[in-house]
Amino acid sequence: MKQALTTDGAPKAIGPYSQAIRVGSLLFLSGQVALDPATGQMVDGDVAAQTRRVMMNLSAVLGAAGLTFADVARTTIYLADMGDFSKVNEVYGSYFSEPFPARATVQVARLPRDARVEIDAIASFA
Repeated sequence: MKQALTTDGAPKAIGPYSQAIRVGSLLFLSGQVALDPATGQMVDGDVAAQTRRVMMNLSAVLGAAGLTFADVARTTIYLADMGDFSKVNEVYGSYFSEPFPARATVQVARLPRDARVEIDAIASFA
């Protein structure tokens, strides 16, 4: 059985998807870009500023489920430019401690709203 999860602490879905879906003991978080949930606009600043907003959005969705970054088992980072990897990695890494989640990082042709970074996650209630 699937259960949708939503929170006002993260941007509202702008399409036919949920901010997160719980299936059993797993929570699948949709990709987040650097939208400010209060304004619906992209945050100003460089890729590090965008990554901080992305992580804040993910944190809000996790929090709505009673979870934290310590419960994240897997993430995928999508970059508009792999040259941004070190800046994104530095910010991303500040939100996690060992054992770190499994991760993939890929460069894509384009992201929604011309974002520089998007991150999705899978977390566990177990």
